[in-house]
Amino acid sequence: MGVNFTNRELDAMAIVWRRGSATVSEVQEELGDKLAYTSVMTILKTLESKGHVLHQMDGRAYRYYPQVEPSAAGARTLRRLLEKVYQGSRAMLVAELLADEGLSPAELRRMKQLLDKRLEEMEQ
Repeated sequence: MGVNFTNRELDAMAIVWRRGSATVSEVQEELGDKLAYTSVMTILKTLESKGHVLHQMDGRAYRYYPQVEPSAAGARTLRRLLEKVYQGSRAMLVAELLADEGLSPAELRRMKQLLDKRLEEMEQ
């Protein structure tokens, strides 16, 4: 079925994934939108109850460690985005990615390599 996160949970998970582990205070600081400590603690406890993070004592604080890979959330989120925003059209999604003016030539070349490889696999 895959992993499903609320927007707030995904924000917190992104911090835990990027850091490798994080305390409530560290997540609160990085969220940067003045969310109360208790609110961040609730988010992390909810993530733990869902099996997405696990905590260990670190001094007087709990340190949370990811228990799911970002790719698990990414695949599910991408499918939802594809269905809800692009009406299931992968071509529309790719066109949107390619239209991004911040895309570097190196990123475009890498995308082309991935497409060429996928085409080769399908033609075999």
